[in-house]
Amino acid sequence: MNSRSIVAYKSPLGSDIQVIKQTFSSARNKPAKSIAFLAGLHGDEIDGIYICHLLVQYLRKLKATNPSAFLGEIHIYPAVNPPAINNGTRLWPFFSVDMNRLMGPGKSRSLAQSSAHELLEDIKASADMAVDFHAGNQQLMELPQIRIIKDFEKKLLPLARLCNVDVIWVHPSAEILRMALGHNLNEAKIPTLVVETGVGLRIHQQSCEQIFRGMINLLHEAGILSVVPDHPVSQPLIVNPSEVCQIQANRAGLFVSQVRLGQRMSKGSKIGEVIDPVQGEVLEEVYLPYSGLIFTLREHPLAYEGSLLARLALDGRD
Repeated sequence: MNSRSIVAYKSPLGSDIQVIKQTFSSARNKPAKSIAFLAGLHGDEIDGIYICHLLVQYLRKLKATNPSAFLGEIHIYPAVNPPAINNGTRLWPFFSVDMNRLMGPGKSRSLAQSSAHELLEDIKASADMAVDFHAGNQQLMELPQIRIIKDFEKKLLPLARLCNVDVIWVHPSAEILRMALGHNLNEAKIPTLVVETGVGLRIHQQSCEQIFRGMINLLHEAGILSVVPDHPVSQPLIVNPSEVCQIQANRAGLFVSQVRLGQRMSKGSKIGEVIDPVQGEVLEEVYLPYSGLIFTLREHPLAYEGSLLARLALDGRD
């Protein structure tokens, strides 16, 4: 394993801050393919950092015992936004900017934007494909899923099917996503999968291990590792833009869930209540308008009117 700093700068008090890239070279003179894994664009999304840990741990052992298994080259960027990670915040502190909204063209010379640019260019120079790990925000728990912008569906769906996630959500593009890492890499003809799982500031070992197994399968199927995975991967539910229903609160209060993430529910099922703890009242009973799979569920109970409570992958409109 070769470790290299791709971005380095000083904190205001003079300590060194670095973005580290771990590279596992190919046993061949000409690597079959190369792939990049990265995590931590948002500093409160810890699951992806843990998945990178699992990958580095596995690949180090494999390199020591079976170096010829590396047919291609693997690059891992375990923590690409150290200031936000150390602070436990989504945004880059001090600048208060989202690093994953700085990847497009721009004239700013801020430290945050230059770091984002250097990361993007390093991945472009190193990888034929990429996987960008994310977690849910601090309010929403996400079932292991891959999100694909409709424009890139044709080239990404075959790769996403290999990754052992529960859901592949094909969704429309949005202007704000044009500044995201995944969008810019896909525009540069580097197929990039955006993985989401869990909730902010937590590690969900079961989900992370599920996705880790999917990444090993992806490495094998892409011809980067010759090792045959020990575990079969599950077939995901593919959800198109018209097949997602968002359940929102009609009243402000505390949302008390009565279901679990990943549960299949029928139309008319009650998923929870919005309560007023001060008056001891139930303000709203929340029922599903359709049947389907709950793949996003509110974890933080505080809810305002219009707050997202759940996302439902529809079985078919009743």
